[in-house]
Amino acid sequence: MALFEARDITKQFATTLALDKVSLAIPEQCIYGLLGPNGAGKTTLLRIINQITGPDSGEMFLNGRKLKPEDVTGIGYLPEERGLYKKMKVGEQALYFAQLKGLTKAEAMKRLRYWFRKLDIVDWWGKKVEELSKGMQQKVQFITTVLHEPKLIIFDEPFTGFDPVNANIIKNEILFLRERGATILFSTHNMGSVEELCDNITLIDRAKTILEGRVDEIRKKWAANEYDLVFQGDTKIEENGMYKILNHQYENGYSTIRLKTIGDITVNDILKTAINTGSVVSFNPALPSMNEIFIRVVESRN
Repeated sequence: MALFEARDITKQFATTLALDKVSLAIPEQCIYGLLGPNGAGKTTLLRIINQITGPDSGEMFLNGRKLKPEDVTGIGYLPEERGLYKKMKVGEQALYFAQLKGLTKAEAMKRLRYWFRKLDIVDWWGKKVEELSKGMQQKVQFITTVLHEPKLIIFDEPFTGFDPVNANIIKNEILFLRERGATILFSTHNMGSVEELCDNITLIDRAKTILEGRVDEIRKKWAANEYDLVFQGDTKIEENGMYKILNHQYENGYSTIRLKTIGDITVNDILKTAINTGSVVSFNPALPSMNEIFIRVVESRN
């Protein structure tokens, strides 16, 4: 069952069509990636879901009923453009945002102590936001986004400003939130994060949905008839009627060749040719990365 569903969302700004009948259904307790090049319409869709702006047409549903203005209190939203008050102290600001989301002061303080200890930022409580680095500010805003334990959490480029260590910490916290029952929708350019975190994705380009589904199923589909052939030594093979060579790399004494079979050619047919060419180390189905798929799909539209 979908916790959140958007149906045929359309939005136009003056002469720019930002979204053209975009739909998505986010299963409960799922991490859902919203992907696309710059200007594809991702942030516009996130802002519509969070009711910062409205669609020109289309419908949205939360828990099977139409989304209402008051539902925003049950959504956590971390926008790409951060919104902390620079002159305000970190603790005061976090407490203020928690109370805006309906928490009592006592409950907010209890949860803030938990999260500040967990992310190792207890010493920042009395500092002004302007004294913190971009990554530190990001941690604070992450906490204010999840503190009221929303069922639907929206992250727009959540890893911006983080070094690899802190980015990994936030990735683990996102997985932790899902384990505790949250449903997460996030937009990112980091395809590695998509493979590590996402159960499902939707890819939009130029306002339209062009790819959607489970990450594992998408990778298997795009791997159809593609294989990685590894030779010992600097070995080359030529294209013929059985396969097309997609990539060839020689590194550390091994040649790795990505190829795509043509027609009804079998694995045995390829292996016969390979064995007669050089010393075969391995031959396996190739699973393209989400980054490769992203590039292929978008470039195929240009």
